[in-house]
Amino acid sequence: MATTEVILTEKIETLGAEADVVKVRAGFARNFLIPTGKALEVTPTTLRRLNLLKTKRAEREARELNEAQELSRRIGKLKLNLELETGETGKAFGSITATDLAERLKAELGGKVEIDRHRIQLERPIKESGAHEITIKLHHDVSAVLHVTVKAKGAAEGESHSESADSEERPAGSYKAKSKARHQE
Repeated sequence: MATTEVILTEKIETLGAEADVVKVRAGFARNFLIPTGKALEVTPTTLRRLNLLKTKRAEREARELNEAQELSRRIGKLKLNLELETGETGKAFGSITATDLAERLKAELGGKVEIDRHRIQLERPIKESGAHEITIKLHHDVSAVLHVTVKAKGAAEGESHSESADSEERPAGSYKAKSKARHQE
């Protein structure tokens, strides 16, 4: 397979960032990268242009780092309160996932900041109530800690329902009514 060296003019996830000199297959460079302007052939002229691309890359990386640090400060100040559906016994019906947290963060931060759910480092979905600290990887150098308090939604309703059910009179044919009658004798 014939390969060729090209200079990337923009960040491409699978290859590298702008100003990187990478080896790719000749057909990929000739048919896609060069015609779309994503890469330049390595020539003496383009090597001189490399310095301009390096400064552009440094500016972009500095901007991304500053944005990540600012977002980390904003997330650190947040304290999210979430409710989890539970049954009468306190067992959770569902769970809180990274997708749920990403949507809630987007709503809390004004909708203009979108955090990818893959950046939220959640070992497993949250299925129990209480306080949780969740790490969010915003940049390779910046992480934020999100404080989440989960409350059980159905437990309080379920407890009040079971208490009122015991105080009600049951029909004579029901099991509880028969056991109550035997117990009272």
